[in-house]
Amino acid sequence: MKVLYFDCMSGISGNMAIGALLELCDDQKWFYEYMQALPLSNCTIHISKEMRKGISGTYFDVVVDEEVVRPERHLSDIYTIIEDAQIPEHAKMLAKAIFYRIAKAEAKVHNTTMEDVHFHEVGAVDSIVDIIGVALLIDYLHPDAIYSSVVNDGYGFVECAHGIIPVPVPATSEIFASSDVIMRQIDINTELVTPTGAAIIAQIADSYGPMPAMKVNKIGWGIGTKQLKIPNVLKVTLGEIAQHPDEVIIMESNVDDCTGEMLGFVMEKMMHEGARDVMKRMEELLFLNTTTIGFRYRKEKRHVLNRQIVDVKLPEGVVKGKKVDFEQESYIYPEYESLKSLSEETRIPLKELYKRFQREV
Repeated sequence: MKVLYFDCMSGISGNMAIGALLELCDDQKWFYEYMQALPLSNCTIHISKEMRKGISGTYFDVVVDEEVVRPERHLSDIYTIIEDAQIPEHAKMLAKAIFYRIAKAEAKVHNTTMEDVHFHEVGAVDSIVDIIGVALLIDYLHPDAIYSSVVNDGYGFVECAHGIIPVPVPATSEIFASSDVIMRQIDINTELVTPTGAAIIAQIADSYGPMPAMKVNKIGWGIGTKQLKIPNVLKVTLGEIAQHPDEVIIMESNVDDCTGEMLGFVMEKMMHEGARDVMKRMEELLFLNTTTIGFRYRKEKRHVLNRQIVDVKLPEGVVKGKKVDFEQESYIYPEYESLKSLSEETRIPLKELYKRFQREV
């Protein structure tokens, strides 16, 4: 099972996350192409190598031309930008889910609705680029699970457009309060976690704590903007965890006032995403496409027969089958989608093809 582990020893921000994830990619050309094609004409990105306390990493910077910016954007405007971006669908879905967390927190802080929350242009462009960049990289790396350390933030006060505010800043605090993030303050007199960074780790991490036992394949270092008494870096580890085939995690939820058509649609999307392996994506799909408001999880043991996919030749074409072994016997069952596809091509009823399949095996 491929996993990512975020070590937020010095907090997390959007550009730190991009820098660390970029170092885990063997090829970065595709990332530049996607980012240059974003529907934002008033900013440029710079990627460089920098050092923090003797640690080398990747620094990702967004430079906004403040002379041509709009005064503000709302959540609907940002969703439109994400939808118009030429990026994979899962990256769009993840980017919108992250921005949703920010808008929800800002609405709570400013006592308004999410629709009325406005993002000042310079900060909005920076966050849009960072969040889309992270979503692209997560989609590219395609981990089966993402874990995080306890998230460290500093203390004290910082200056923003609204004046002097406490650390953690209000939006970050609200994002933490409405998620499963485990955080703490450490003895650093400044902000270590930005609202963008908080929303990213809250959305993508499955759990928080020490790094699980894993085979480490690669480590990425993302460089922050600050010179601190500790290294201002984010460490992300790419590794593998042995997954026991006899244990699965069950997700349960009540879905009220949801039509059969809606459930059929989301079931198709869940199977396309790989429902057996990826819980976080299943949550996103269900929250966005159904009326559910929560989930329950439990682990269960199961016994799995040895199996493999084989091709079964029929006079009308090839059908994929699942071959399973039990004791001294072997059985082959047709894969429904393969049988369905052949039925549609040949106009032979599914039931008849199933009989022919059984005769061949």
